[in-house]
Amino acid sequence: MADDITEPTSQTVAAGQLRAFIERVERLEEEKATIQEDIKEVFAEMKGSGFDTKAVRTIIRLRKKDAAERQEEEAILDLYKAALGME
Repeated sequence: MADDITEPTSQTVAAGQLRAFIERVERLEEEKATIQEDIKEVFAEMKGSGFDTKAVRTIIRLRKKDAAERQEEEAILDLYKAALGME
């Protein structure tokens, strides 16, 4: 009989915890959408100021990498370009 009482309580706690996790994710998804919209606006502003947004995106992507990783990527790119006669 004690198991009958404990089981619904643990299910209730698990359901409450699950609901809390889901609500946190939902809030974060809302924040993410807001931030993505803000980034989109910054890129539109950049474009309006005459900047090449494709180049800016490349710079941002490169800045996320450490120097060694960037150098390796550039070396491979140079090798491939040379193999294709692009240099």
